[in-house]
Amino acid sequence: MKGESTTITKELKWEQNIRSLTKKAQQRMHFLRQLKKFLLPVKMLVNFYTAIIESVLTSSITVWFAAATARDKAKLQRVIHSAEKVFH
Repeated sequence: MKGESTTITKELKWEQNIRSLTKKAQQRMHFLRQLKKFLLPVKMLVNFYTAIIESVLTSSITVWFAAATARDKAKLQRVIHSAEKVFH
């Protein structure tokens, strides 16, 4: 996997960065769903989520989260909620 990068615009807006992070996380959700189809234990699904998806969502979070809009935070929350559905 390529290293994660942080994107910031010259206007100091974080929307592009958050859009990129959510897109990467949503793409990786496909693999989490595939693992569930193979009947992997929930603990392994959670480990996969933490290592592969959550790590993307929290990339540089201490830098950009405070400046994120409510709409951007909602996008992130939808990805997290989708993963939670896979675990149950």
